[in-house]
Amino acid sequence: MPTEPLLQAGDLVAIGRHRTRVTAEFASSLEEGDQVLALSGSGELRRLPKHIVELVDISVGRAVSAFEQLSSASDQAINQFFELAAAALLDDAVFARVQTSNLADVESARTRGRSTTRLLLTDSMRHDMVSALTMWRDAPMSRNTMVSRIQHTGWTVDEMSAPLGVLGFVFEGRPNVFADATGVLKGGNTVVFRIGSDALGTAHAMMNHVICPSLLASGLPEDAVVLLDSPEHAAGWALFSDSRLSLAVARGSGDAVAELGSIAQQSGIPVSLHGTGGAWMIVGESADINRLCFVVTHSVDRKVCNTLNVICVQSSLAKIQLPIVMNGLESAAQSRGVRPRIHAVNGAERFLPPASTIQVRRAEGIQNELQITTANETSLGTEYEWEENPECAIVLVDSIAHAVKLFNDHSPQFIVSIVSQDAAERELVWTSVNAPFVGDGFTRWVDGQFSLLRPELGLSNWEYGRLFGRSGILSGDSAFSVRLRVQQSDPELHR
Repeated sequence: MPTEPLLQAGDLVAIGRHRTRVTAEFASSLEEGDQVLALSGSGELRRLPKHIVELVDISVGRAVSAFEQLSSASDQAINQFFELAAAALLDDAVFARVQTSNLADVESARTRGRSTTRLLLTDSMRHDMVSALTMWRDAPMSRNTMVSRIQHTGWTVDEMSAPLGVLGFVFEGRPNVFADATGVLKGGNTVVFRIGSDALGTAHAMMNHVICPSLLASGLPEDAVVLLDSPEHAAGWALFSDSRLSLAVARGSGDAVAELGSIAQQSGIPVSLHGTGGAWMIVGESADINRLCFVVTHSVDRKVCNTLNVICVQSSLAKIQLPIVMNGLESAAQSRGVRPRIHAVNGAERFLPPASTIQVRRAEGIQNELQITTANETSLGTEYEWEENPECAIVLVDSIAHAVKLFNDHSPQFIVSIVSQDAAERELVWTSVNAPFVGDGFTRWVDGQFSLLRPELGLSNWEYGRLFGRSGILSGDSAFSVRLRVQQSDPELHR
């Protein structure tokens, strides 16, 4: 007997405060055994195919079992995993297999007009991955360590760090994230992750030739690190709907990350979101000219989340400072054989070179564009995604306070640099800007491996509120819970 369809076209579905009418297209896409996920934040519906739900259910179950087994694994075995994984990446024969898969991924992405700036597994990325793994090998264990001790008469209370459980991790197509993600083992946690479809072939090669062999050789459960073998977005949605996760971590584009976070939150899973990026730089009245040029150049050497995105210059100093800012941008661009692309706000174009047409390398190919175009303040929330040509906005402001207000109103509230020799100007920014990362030089320092010597799972902005009890850098050893252990020496202790 045929079963009734899960939903029919025209059905009205109540989703939180939303009322959603089922479209004919969505209803016709459903097959027997599928599940429907209703997004309370947007009122939208998502289809979870039966085979994806089953894949996620099995994968999380494997990680749950591995988590239980990991509690009996020695610290030495966990450290040996990192040693072996680093050695595997250093082995040219092993790395060649991974690189072959990566080059196929890159070629596929290019033919589809996709960005490949973060996808290509370069020698530099290889070095960074090895460095991350050896950092984890040498880092102190974060499980079963004492957080604090309260000494009472006749008894003590110890606060001890404890593993969190199974982490769900969805991230974009960046091969180096593998080394960062395995850091959860240092705290006794296991991980299930979905990588962007662009890098799925690379992910398989990493698992087959580096991760799994190193887990087995070190005596750790093979399912301590599980890759969801699916290119479908539904795999991420289903993963973040599984209440067995202790933490859901998402990094990638802003909209996709926000949706994944909403799914996890409505499923009762704590989240750590790493989405919209882009750093701001505020130039003070007393900015050193040579320093300004250098910090601009070194903030746009490549496009990642901590790359300089908006530069604020005070109108009264624009004639002096804007040419220096442009020199810094041109210097960074010249090293890549290109010119920078500028969006001028609040009349900044008056102090910039005359508009001319340049070649801009986009993911879809080379485009002829005006080097300098005008924009308004509402555009300051845009994160410019560029391939080769450094791209940013330059905005004229009345004062540092004006720059701070623009940042707080329009940015994802992420990274600020205040370039000034004046301590009062630096303090004004520190106390009034709503950002977790504040510096006085180049912006690219915001990175766990570079600044804290702990490879990161991701960086969090304050776009959706400040984080509770931790910094904006989430690393493998910062995912832990706390247990209390009492030792009673006085047998007659009572309340």
